[in-house]
Amino acid sequence: MTDITIYHNPACGTSRNTLALIRNSGVEPEIILYLATPPSREKLIALLTQMGISARELLRKNVEPYAQLQLAEDHFSDEQLIDAMLAHPILINRPIVVTPLGTKLCRPSEAVLDILPNPPQKPFVKEDGEWVIGADLQRVSAWNGDK
Repeated sequence: MTDITIYHNPACGTSRNTLALIRNSGVEPEIILYLATPPSREKLIALLTQMGISARELLRKNVEPYAQLQLAEDHFSDEQLIDAMLAHPILINRPIVVTPLGTKLCRPSEAVLDILPNPPQKPFVKEDGEWVIGADLQRVSAWNGDK
């Protein structure tokens, strides 16, 4: 059993890169295909609490249900936004990764490095050719955790 879980969408490049970075640390995570198996209300609320973000911050804005449901309007409560995400899991931004060191929405994918318990095992290049882990097994990207 693993101590790392990823809420994953294999159609998403960021999610695929995040999964590959987890595997590059020598761990095979529990993979939850959240579109097929969405989290329960309780689990989604727990993930939001663990990440320290609001439901609006987890909401995907570039998918059709967002505009259809007029979710850009600021009168929706977190509970209403959670309802929308549960009814339309595509509205849940991803990937979400849970490790013993924390829970994080890993956008960009290299954000996962901040919560992985194990160091990288080999150099890593994202699908788009961007180097993340160099030959010295150190980060080579500009990611600093604040952006």
